[in-house]
Amino acid sequence: MKTTLLSITDQIRTEADAYEYLENLRWPNGPICPTCHGSDVYLIQPSNGISRKTRDGVMTQRRAWNCRSCRRAGHSPQFSAISGTVMHGTKAPVRVWVLVLFDMIAAKNGISAREVERKYGVCGRTAWFICHRIRECMKSDALLATMRGTIVADETYLGGSVKRMNRKTRDRLIERRNAPGGLRGTTSKTPVLSLINAQTGEVRSAVVPSVTGATLRKVMSEHVDMAGSVLWTDEGTFYEALGREFIAHNTVNHSAEEYVSRRTGASINKAENFFSQMKRSIDGTHHHISVEHIQRYVDEHSFRYSTCKMADADRMAMVVERADGRRLTYKRVKAESHR
Repeated sequence: MKTTLLSITDQIRTEADAYEYLENLRWPNGPICPTCHGSDVYLIQPSNGISRKTRDGVMTQRRAWNCRSCRRAGHSPQFSAISGTVMHGTKAPVRVWVLVLFDMIAAKNGISAREVERKYGVCGRTAWFICHRIRECMKSDALLATMRGTIVADETYLGGSVKRMNRKTRDRLIERRNAPGGLRGTTSKTPVLSLINAQTGEVRSAVVPSVTGATLRKVMSEHVDMAGSVLWTDEGTFYEALGREFIAHNTVNHSAEEYVSRRTGASINKAENFFSQMKRSIDGTHHHISVEHIQRYVDEHSFRYSTCKMADADRMAMVVERADGRRLTYKRVKAESHR
């Protein structure tokens, strides 16, 4: 059965249903304790099959499990489908989490926090925080294997014109760029490097402080097996020294209106297509994104582009799997907003 918003709402009519839905996504082969990773667990059954009374005397629909191994070891034995994930400790209904997750992975252009606020009846801060925590699960980091094959590399710039900014925004930009480790230069735009595997279609993107050979090499060395790959770029001079570390470095000459190399077949059209989709999505859905959070929005669009041929159910399962072991607190996100 194809996963749709209607089919999900039919399955999660209560909070208990939403917990069970997440359990099936996170543990397709049965519940596993997030502390000891053992399977000797049992469900704390609600007295009426739906809700149960906590130690404080409050009725809850949260499906909780107990781990026998942790109990014998003296650890806290109780856990649920959201324990140890980005949803850990959430006060928002788990049903909202499941539906927002589906919206974010299924909508080609994404969904804004204001849309979540209106559709699901949560406050603006809660909607904003939920979206950022889901984006945290979409990022490409050291948990993933490096890419290998034909790598298409290109850079773009995100942000508005400094001439259109009010004084407060302009002064904040100047202060951020002059801070230690901040972005340099007079442009108001933020450079982003994207790497695309031409064979698999996987995209990995990173915000860089500047477009130089050193900064680009740092990102590539983290995400690409350079010694076993071929690099395709435009004629940018900052790729010349970097290209020597690859098996081959093929370029396309845009200044001569060449978009596919006649000699090698190299092209960066895949990167241009990705940038086009991402920019139209940001402009049309979010209208404006904070400079401090650009990396998370870029990760979100990279994830959707990389998994565009997957079924929505498989993409949801992938995000829930990546949620395990990740934590993102509201204090940390707000601190990033005021850097």
